[in-house]
Amino acid sequence: MDHIYAVVIVVAAAGAAALATPAVIRLAHRIGAVDRPNERKVSHREAMPLLGGLAVGLGCVVGLGAGYLTFDEPRLLRGLAGFAGGATLLVLVGVWDDLFNLRPAAKLVFQIAAAAIAIEAGFQVDLFSNPIAGETLDVPGWIMWPVSLVWIVGVTNAMNLLDGLDGLTSGVGAIIAGTLAVICWQADQWIGVVIGLALFGALIGYLPFNFPPARIFLGDTGSLLIGFGLSLLALEGYRKTALLAFIVPLLALAIPLLDMGISIVRRLRNQRSVFSADRLHMHHRLLKREGSHKSAVLMLYFLTACFCMIAVSFTQLDGWVAFLYLAAVVGVTVRLLRNLDAFSLDILADPIARQDDREEGTSSASINRSEGKS
Repeated sequence: MDHIYAVVIVVAAAGAAALATPAVIRLAHRIGAVDRPNERKVSHREAMPLLGGLAVGLGCVVGLGAGYLTFDEPRLLRGLAGFAGGATLLVLVGVWDDLFNLRPAAKLVFQIAAAAIAIEAGFQVDLFSNPIAGETLDVPGWIMWPVSLVWIVGVTNAMNLLDGLDGLTSGVGAIIAGTLAVICWQADQWIGVVIGLALFGALIGYLPFNFPPARIFLGDTGSLLIGFGLSLLALEGYRKTALLAFIVPLLALAIPLLDMGISIVRRLRNQRSVFSADRLHMHHRLLKREGSHKSAVLMLYFLTACFCMIAVSFTQLDGWVAFLYLAAVVGVTVRLLRNLDAFSLDILADPIARQDDREEGTSSASINRSEGKS
């Protein structure tokens, strides 16, 4: 791909998202798709418009169109159609959820359906290598399907859980999308390059309206779209040829995946539903320590960028050097999480959780979006 094509995709997506966002703000106010603050949420601003994902989605569509028109790749249409089909389904689900509140189980069903569309289009964990014999192995369908489904749904929900501060998910998503686009470029995975550049551009165009203090929130409309897009980019960028290659997208997605994993362990340890809300996520801890939304968000941008740079550098390593490098990264990551007190599983430290225990016991009625959408 010529570099000028990459610039065209990013600029087209960013411009479309930036122009669409003011119109989406007016639409959200008109149809009542606004955030309603409560004691659970970080933001207490009245009637903040949701549906920011519509602007991001429109930017993606324009960026994908520019990529299709400027880049000649036989497999491009099928891949873009798979991404667009699953993303459209999740955007519609997100709009409904932002307006009327969708039950977690129903939302999960639609996420699985979107993942199935993408897998059929070729976004799969279908090849792996034997590090001893040095041969590439085909992954049988009975393994490929569940692994691919769990990955896509897991990353989608990880970004949804991260959506708790102004500009957090959109900024972190932009950093990861840009990184995975570079990794896909290195791997000659041009479908991933086009999708990554379109998503990156759309988020860059939207971010000025969402950066603290935000004028619009992503809502589930946007967080589900971003998570879905990043999950497919990771599947395209893992090169499908080396044992440690899948570590690369894992590193790029380290912040949202670590936050989700620790949250699940914390809730299960305290005998609560994994869908229940608390205010013990990384961004909540950083907000308490930093004292301002902007400082906490910028710190998470920095941490995400560090992991993304590690991911890009990891693509140049192999053999024992890669294992040693990975061990060092794991050690530093554990130390970072300890500094953030992220391993604390004491849910009683969270007043929101204590109130939930008094009012609801261990009910799973509360859903991800009660943690605050930004």
